[in-house]
Amino acid sequence: MPVTGYLKLSVAAAVATILLKTLAWWLTGSVGLLSDAMESFVNLAAAVFALAMVTIARSPADASHPFGHEKAEYFSSGFEGLLILGAAGAIIWAAIERLLAQQPLQTLGLGVALSMLSSLINGGVAWLLLRAARRHGSIALEADGRHLMTDVWTSIGVAAGVLLVGPTGWLWLDPVLAIAVALNIMREAWSLLRRSVDGLMDRALEADDLAAIEQVLQSHSDARVHFDAVRTRSAAGAKYCALHMHVPGSWTLAQAAQRRAEVERALVAAVSGLRVAIELLPVHVEPVAPQVAQ
Repeated sequence: MPVTGYLKLSVAAAVATILLKTLAWWLTGSVGLLSDAMESFVNLAAAVFALAMVTIARSPADASHPFGHEKAEYFSSGFEGLLILGAAGAIIWAAIERLLAQQPLQTLGLGVALSMLSSLINGGVAWLLLRAARRHGSIALEADGRHLMTDVWTSIGVAAGVLLVGPTGWLWLDPVLAIAVALNIMREAWSLLRRSVDGLMDRALEADDLAAIEQVLQSHSDARVHFDAVRTRSAAGAKYCALHMHVPGSWTLAQAAQRRAEVERALVAAVSGLRVAIELLPVHVEPVAPQVAQ
């Protein structure tokens, strides 16, 4: 299934959980379950935006964007992080109001059962999204999957607390749990925002990929050929590597091009999805460094 197919599944799951959790809140009057329902609205908005951004990211390079559109996925995860922060603020506000004016809860058994059903849906979809994220190298899928998994654990915590309200009579427990949910999803929001900024700043490839690249270059280096100025970056599922390959000045262009092609094939075989740009230079020659404006 393509990345967009998984995100459409996430949209459908968000709609289903909104209906279930809103009904659970309406039956019980629990602000904790209300906070859970509000997070499902965030899930829906995030999944729709992620679907739009992934569609853009998968569009081919053009004259205005010659390196492609992969970074659009980072806007998706950043937007999801901001939505989570907004939802957390609204949850805390509602919980404080309920803490100051406590109210009894009703129909707890049915309300919690509906909440747990929605958690099963979210858990299954989150598992699928996280598996697909590793396979496709998609931060949009990872962000959506991690958010849904956070939703599952917070739903379980809220449900357990709401059930405790009945036998204990601790009405304050419901809004306190809602605040705990909000703080937990704020932590998730911070993680998503940090990852998004990191991706937009052209972060280098992971250590395993860098080690594989280094191993290939060492195996193709000898007394006549060496490599330097190795630079890497990642953009969602795309991986890039640019480097200099120094060859003897006496080589013909055909000789140098053939050796470069061998290195390119070896690098692509070592790092799945790698896009390589190798600049050929004579030995002991370096290109003029660009001047930085003062």
